[in-house]
Amino acid sequence: MDPRDQLEAPDRAALGPGPHTKVRRLPERARYDRGAIAAVLDEGLICHLAVDVNGLAIAMPMTYGRVGEALYLHGAVANAALRAIDGQRCAVTVTLLDALVLAKSTFHHSINYRSVVAIGRARSVVDPEEKRTGLAAIVEHIIATRATEARPPNDRELRATRLVRFDIEEASLKTRSGGPNDDAEDAELAVWAGELPLPVVPQAPRPSKESERLPIPPSLVRYGKSHREPQPAGTSAS
Repeated sequence: MDPRDQLEAPDRAALGPGPHTKVRRLPERARYDRGAIAAVLDEGLICHLAVDVNGLAIAMPMTYGRVGEALYLHGAVANAALRAIDGQRCAVTVTLLDALVLAKSTFHHSINYRSVVAIGRARSVVDPEEKRTGLAAIVEHIIATRATEARPPNDRELRATRLVRFDIEEASLKTRSGGPNDDAEDAELAVWAGELPLPVVPQAPRPSKESERLPIPPSLVRYGKSHREPQPAGTSAS
């Protein structure tokens, strides 16, 4: 079983709309079903954690791993943002940029994207086994099977790491796709309009000096979008 599916809640087909995640502008672009939300979470590599730290609202970029309807976030033990959300409700966002949308007028320029906003409650993980599971999920999220290729964290490294579990309570997915929505009166303007796709394309791996004689590991050989295809799951821009 994929570890991301361990916390499934089959009786909850949707994660919204909720009071904090209901999409009000262009609601036709919104989705709330768990599978669509999980697909974006699984493809993204960076999330942004919104948190109040000593009265200052900040947004912190972080790597993460998904296990069912929980996200694991990690940092140093002294990480102020992770300390601040312990036991609190907060927000996490993940956005995928798919294309630039160029219109005949500057007013209708846009981007194509898939964006998740999730609200949930966070708690620090103290159980050593859950801590190992959560940290492995983060590594596996970055590149599948990597946690089985590299040395796992030792006890000293575990003590130096703060792991937070973020349980998703409600979430929404908002997307935009397709070309520009030009006004009819601009149709004959001699201005190029269309889309500029911006796919994430892995380049050839570059080994460290100590690894120059070692073969490329299987996780890198098969790396690509295929290794991050959406699993059954358990979250905006304008």
